[in-house]
Amino acid sequence: MTPRSTVRRLQAVGAAVAMAAGTLVATAPAAQAAHCTTPRLAGGWYGDNQARLQQLIDAYGKCNPYRPSRTKPVAVFDWDNTVVKNDVGDAQMYWLLRNGKIRQPAAGDWTATSRYLTPAAARALADACGALARPGAPLPTGTPAGAGCADELAAVYGKAATRSGAAAFAGWDHRTIEPAYAWLPQLMQGWTAREVRGFAAAARTENLAAPVGATQQVGTGTVTGWVRYYDQQKDLIGGLQKAGFDVWISSASPQPVVEVWAKGVGVAADHVIGIRNTTTSGGKLTAHLQGCGSVKDGADTMITYIDGKRCWINQEVFGVRGAAAEKVQPAARRQVFAAGDSDTDVTFLRDATALRLVVNRNKNELMCRAYDDSDGKWIVNPMFIEPKKQKTTPYPCSTTGYVDHDGTAGPVRRGDTSVVPDQTDRVYQAG
Repeated sequence: MTPRSTVRRLQAVGAAVAMAAGTLVATAPAAQAAHCTTPRLAGGWYGDNQARLQQLIDAYGKCNPYRPSRTKPVAVFDWDNTVVKNDVGDAQMYWLLRNGKIRQPAAGDWTATSRYLTPAAARALADACGALARPGAPLPTGTPAGAGCADELAAVYGKAATRSGAAAFAGWDHRTIEPAYAWLPQLMQGWTAREVRGFAAAARTENLAAPVGATQQVGTGTVTGWVRYYDQQKDLIGGLQKAGFDVWISSASPQPVVEVWAKGVGVAADHVIGIRNTTTSGGKLTAHLQGCGSVKDGADTMITYIDGKRCWINQEVFGVRGAAAEKVQPAARRQVFAAGDSDTDVTFLRDATALRLVVNRNKNELMCRAYDDSDGKWIVNPMFIEPKKQKTTPYPCSTTGYVDHDGTAGPVRRGDTSVVPDQTDRVYQAG
């Protein structure tokens, strides 16, 4: 029989081992957390925006608490004029025109390039471009002979009107598609996505090499000729990724184009959601677009634009299928952070559950909602390069700040349907 003193000693040892084991289990996360470094953001932000963004990273990052298997919080950025200064879609369009990469449509019928193109625009394009190339062949828009065609294409794309002032598009849902934006990928029909990525790489090289403020000649006109990454946004994206966020880009520029540019901030192609063409069996882009939610491929009615951005984010990021993708999802299936600069970004910004960053470009509905800040989750920053000065008149939030599906203007309303009062521009470049 074992002496009682021996039993007591064994019990004491067992208790000590158990206590030690318990201590090890309890302190293991703390020990791991000691090796988990939360990224610190660089400066260059307006007011307390850097601090607010840092608080987001501190609160949602993997170090608080340290859990290697923690579900990644989602952050979504618009691209043009949010992550970069100027528009990569515009840069691509100008490159295509200068290098003669837009094809004559089949049978010379320009309505085949967009279901929303007006008869007046189709006639103007046929008159300017019809004699320059056979159907399906690239148009010589980079030559003197093709200058008039280049001018007409640039007018329809950039102003949504012909050179003579006739409306170029009609009949679209103003909350789910912008026909001029959609027209750029549609004009890329006949090329493969790989070829378009090559075009985008060439345009990117040119626009980054050009000095700030540079212009270029397209047709007989002069257009913007440069693009720059915003250092602050590049740092923010990198910081979010290091902290364990799942970072996505949602853009109303063509998918292959944004894929190329997004690599510059460390976002992979599979985390880019741009306007997506349907393709032929041989991989060539068609003039039709992929659908989202209840919208089928080829319907050409739902791109990454206002409410369409919600649908595409819900579908591609959170795996929501069918008509449900067009609806607001429960908080657990939404992005915690979003960043944008335009009314085209309003819906996906409103869906963000923790913080919403707005780059101020004086866009009515967006600035109405950001300045109203009804839930305390909006922050506003001036543009990081060539910021705008203060808007001299209030934003017309109570009257015409909102554009409805049919294009009619009305008041901006909060979630409870109350009207947002007119707002004064408060975040701008002084002097």
